[in-house]
Amino acid sequence: MIENLDLGMVNWARAQFALTAMYHWLFVPLTLGITWIIAFYHSIYVKTGSEEWKRLTKFWMKLFGVNFAIGVATGIIMEFEFGTNWSNYSWMVGDIFGAPLAIEGIFAFFIEATFFAVMFFGWNRVSKRFHLFSTWMVAVGSNLSAVWILVANAWMQYPVGQAFNPDTARFEMQNFAEVAFSPYAVNKFVHATSSSMLMAALFIISISSYYLLRKRHIMMAKRSIAVAAIIGLIASVFTIFNGDESAYEIAQVQPMKLAAFEGLYEGETNAGLVAFGLINRDKKVFDTQDPFVGFHLKIPAVLSLMANRSFGSFVPGMKDLVYGNSEQGILGAAQKMERGQNAIDSLNAYKQSQKDGDAEAAANHLTAFNENKEFLGYGYLTKPEEAVPPVALSFNAFHIMVALGTLFPIIFIGYLYFSMKGKLEEKKWLLGFGTITYFLGMIASQAGWVLAEVGRQPWAIQDLLPVTVARTNLTSGTVQTTFYMFLILFTLLLIAEISIMVKQINIGPEEN
Repeated sequence: MIENLDLGMVNWARAQFALTAMYHWLFVPLTLGITWIIAFYHSIYVKTGSEEWKRLTKFWMKLFGVNFAIGVATGIIMEFEFGTNWSNYSWMVGDIFGAPLAIEGIFAFFIEATFFAVMFFGWNRVSKRFHLFSTWMVAVGSNLSAVWILVANAWMQYPVGQAFNPDTARFEMQNFAEVAFSPYAVNKFVHATSSSMLMAALFIISISSYYLLRKRHIMMAKRSIAVAAIIGLIASVFTIFNGDESAYEIAQVQPMKLAAFEGLYEGETNAGLVAFGLINRDKKVFDTQDPFVGFHLKIPAVLSLMANRSFGSFVPGMKDLVYGNSEQGILGAAQKMERGQNAIDSLNAYKQSQKDGDAEAAANHLTAFNENKEFLGYGYLTKPEEAVPPVALSFNAFHIMVALGTLFPIIFIGYLYFSMKGKLEEKKWLLGFGTITYFLGMIASQAGWVLAEVGRQPWAIQDLLPVTVARTNLTSGTVQTTFYMFLILFTLLLIAEISIMVKQINIGPEEN
């Protein structure tokens, strides 16, 4: 179907973008979340005039500054990769995808960078209130940057507000509001920002727990924990409820992703949610093997409720979505491929008729194309089973994320309870566990993005553009070389960040 397709190049390009995105996402959640908590610390300082709160605020600002700088470096590289490795994608959707990224760079990042300098260097140089305002604006600017990046990503998952132009072979913006405020985009932003506040709270608790165990900076650590645990508890509960809403949106617009992360091969009425299970990695959508290895536990009917907001409803499995289910009115990938090929053939015939000057034939071919254009991407698949994403990776990422996400509010409640009782310093077991909670948060956060991106495969744009078409015509060797270059560069940046962070943590806040 695709001439001169180098699958090696496609897979290396996928790996390179995954590498860049995962390294970048090591820094982004902390940047997004800790700015809000720092703004709360700063507000308490301005309200009380306490030098202890000022020291506390300046300390967390330093750690934020280190994280912010390295996060920017990895983010810039990731945006360039759209042009280097995915030039067909950039050409075909640049009219839509470029708009939110341009807004992020021109508007949101400008706000963030402008007030960033005032926040760091404005102590005793500007008024307390303007300095506090700058801190809050850094938080606003950081999260506005996230808005537009997440809008762009959400559009790839749920491509609304666009139309395919058969004359230019490009997807063009039709309604900016639909793109910016689609339910998928709103849920993605809310989930990402609330989970980032949760991550930042875990970061503060981890370091503060370390100080309490070492009996250093005790007052600062206790105050830091008190605020972070409250914000973290609120954010974690919000993240759980918003995650449920995100799952509902996925069920409506990406049912294959939902089926993959639940290991649901056969559709079920009143489907249960898998609470625990070991997925069978050898299972294929067309065979009769058991989806799970050994024992697995399901919570009855919960998946139907989550997917359709109704007990007793039908949730399609991967087999239904690949081969179709006429009883449930589900058109399978096999049927969509046929209609997608018709769309491609009609598009080619339309262009040829235009070259020949046959307006009537061109109009007829355009009509035939419009009847099947929503299945355009399926015409580039070579077999129906290609529509199934990597099931084991999607399943494991989802259940790791959910398991850890359920643990975090319990941790915050424990810290709040013993803080209120005045016994936090005595609970060495809790403080010891608390020092590693940020790393658990990083695992959960990375698992969430693995689920979001791997679960969408094989699509660069859901149902419209496979990654095999979105690629750049490079050799696999070229991309492989840059993959290892970025791996070394990002690893050095990560080592640099950890070294600077550890040094600053060992130094601690400024003494009076």
